[in-house]
Amino acid sequence: MSMLSTRKTMGARIAGLALAAAITVAAPVAAKAEQFVNVLTGGTSGVYYPLGVALSKIYADNIPDVRTSVQSTKASVENLNLLQAGRGEIGFALGDSVGMAWSGDEEAGFKGKLDKLRAIAFIYPNYVQIVASQDSGIKTLADLKGKRISVGAPRSGTELNARAILKAAGLTYGDLGKVEYLPFGESVELMKNRQIDATLQSAGLGVASIRDLATSVPITVVAVPADVVAKIGDPAYQATDIPANTYDGQTEAVPAVAIGNILVTHADVPDALAHEMAKQMFDNMNTMTAAHAAAKAITLENATKGLPIPLHPGAEAYYREAGVLK
Repeated sequence: MSMLSTRKTMGARIAGLALAAAITVAAPVAAKAEQFVNVLTGGTSGVYYPLGVALSKIYADNIPDVRTSVQSTKASVENLNLLQAGRGEIGFALGDSVGMAWSGDEEAGFKGKLDKLRAIAFIYPNYVQIVASQDSGIKTLADLKGKRISVGAPRSGTELNARAILKAAGLTYGDLGKVEYLPFGESVELMKNRQIDATLQSAGLGVASIRDLATSVPITVVAVPADVVAKIGDPAYQATDIPANTYDGQTEAVPAVAIGNILVTHADVPDALAHEMAKQMFDNMNTMTAAHAAAKAITLENATKGLPIPLHPGAEAYYREAGVLK
């Protein structure tokens, strides 16, 4: 063998050993690869967003090798479609929207059955809150006829709620004077400027946008009577009350409708991660309630109730460990 061939052979062996060493060193690093958790929320002036920020912090602080992010969205319908596409790991959604996504309701904004959706937990009820300026003269649902109202972002959970309630009250969008499809914060700004008369917002009690509005202009919280709720014909909608003094100037309890919120994930999220997403939220409820008072209604006992989609196996395992499921 020539000197040149010997050098080439030795060089190849050294290169091979270097590659093997690199693989050996890299292997433990790969085993600890970061997991990404994108939390899908809603508009920044709603309740989903601050709770999503709190969840993101909880997961980043308590689940090893997890990197989190928070995405502001148009809420329920967009979140569910993003989860089906694998473009988020956990998201907030209204129970009726989740049911329609599971059945593939095209009119509601779902092109087909979103069969990858899995539940992490039932969390807290949303209250469909219809708020009018006192100057508008709106006191009842019937008074909305001919008036200007914002019903939420197009095909959002809020807007689906608006359609259902108006239909049960014998009204259509065509009966209204003007319909705006805007998120909470923008709707409130239009009301402050007297460009619309009312806004319908589906959120936890004490939502920032309505609190802001009530401190700026006198408002009327419009009742949704129990008989109207019954006419909706969907068990996801429950008659309830908005307690007195929830907002400035609202001195009496007002009949309303509530719909449960659900934390949703998808089937491709690993069981171990889904287990920790459920566990760490309940282990750190002080962080959730500090983010928004609506989280005070989140309880471990109710976490598996009224879910229109299957629990993620990882979350189910946690609830069995916690004694919620037998």
